[in-house]
Amino acid sequence: MTTPDQPTQQQAAPPPPRPTGMTIDVARLPIPGNAEFALYLASLIVAWLVVWPSDSLDASSWFQFFLFTTVAYILSRGIAKASRVLEQ
Repeated sequence: MTTPDQPTQQQAAPPPPRPTGMTIDVARLPIPGNAEFALYLASLIVAWLVVWPSDSLDASSWFQFFLFTTVAYILSRGIAKASRVLEQ
């Protein structure tokens, strides 16, 4: 029974949930490639562009820069990953 001051409105029932299958809680891996790697590649390309037309710098200068930049990048990734290790 409805009163005159209350309108009669029927609300549609919400749609039934769609079956999603079995849900497993799995740790997600980061997307390959990150800003650090992009900066690493960009710095190597810029160093190559500087060494290429230069008369005073040669391939060994670029390789030395490549070596030190690679070591710094690998160390920084190791430090970043070590900070995420959970203690047991």
